Amino acid sequence: MPDKPLVAAADLRTFAAALLEKGGLSAEHAATTADVFVWAAQRGVESHGIARVPAYLELLAKGVANAAPELRLTSTAPGAAVLDADRAPGPVALTAAAEEAATRARTNGIASVGVRETVHTGAIGYYVSKIAEAGLVGIGFVAGMPNMGYTGVKGPAVATSPLAVAVPAREHAPLLLDMATATIALGKIRQARASGTALPEGAAATGDGTPTTDPEQAVMPLPLGGAKGSGMSLAFELLTSVLVGAPIFAAFHSDDPAGRKHRQNALLIAVDPAAFGGADGFVADVDATLDTLKGLPVADGASAVHYPGERSAATAEERGARGIPIAPKVWAQLADAAREKGVALPPAQ
Repeated sequence: MPDKPLVAAADLRTFAAALLEKGGLSAEHAATTADVFVWAAQRGVESHGIARVPAYLELLAKGVANAAPELRLTSTAPGAAVLDADRAPGPVALTAAAEEAATRARTNGIASVGVRETVHTGAIGYYVSKIAEAGLVGIGFVAGMPNMGYTGVKGPAVATSPLAVAVPAREHAPLLLDMATATIALGKIRQARASGTALPEGAAATGDGTPTTDPEQAVMPLPLGGAKGSGMSLAFELLTSVLVGAPIFAAFHSDDPAGRKHRQNALLIAVDPAAFGGADGFVADVDATLDTLKGLPVADGASAVHYPGERSAATAEERGARGIPIAPKVWAQLADAAREKGVALPPAQ
């Protein structure tokens, strides 16, 4: 067996779904959740890929995630709705929200769906990409538990809240911007700690907010661009949690122990280019814009000019043909879960 076994995407999806179903999810919800993980893994987003399966099994076993949620959709306007997720796994709730937003946008030109009380949303680029696959522009925000510094505050204050935007094109892969408001992810701190590698300057801090490059001392990431990143995170809390009537930030910093209970909220927006003058002209101009960018002079030391999502789309195509590499530690965790749940490991090269 090579250092990193290669597993076909379809086999990995079937395997992950089987594990999640054994963990308590319905067959439909297990397949949806597995699809999000494999999508991320195929695009090279390892932190949100197949490595998440054991963590989700734990969330389900502990009751942090609801294995049998009752999703409830309420709406008082054609272009807006709120999905009460009932602590469903994020892939289940946000996939439903993306589908609802796309359906409403086709009728109303633009639509937004807020998601209340879900559990770990996974790679939000997946959901806006699904909207883009329907020929629409997808925009997404997520707010979660505070785990990042805020300019001028001692200790963790706001969440590493992500933003994602997907824009369809015709000749190119869709533009996909998927970013957190933190300089680095928490997972990067853990990786640096495991390898003994120093962290970049200004990327992480100790528990009291003192910047450090020592991964052993670092406990939280610092916001991207200082006050800009922390300000974006706070704005996303207002646009998601507060908007859907489920504040996280205020509850987290209160004296109520329930305020520390893990949960996330989200807002997905779908925009139909046809409502702004025509979808065909829009995607043609998107292609022209991306072509112009890629035709600009290449800087010294750079091999090419890339737009957001281009390289991960190429990785997805390559891994779709060759298979998805699984890190040894993750493969071992999956093997343990497979033995425990009575599920056969997928064939690996």
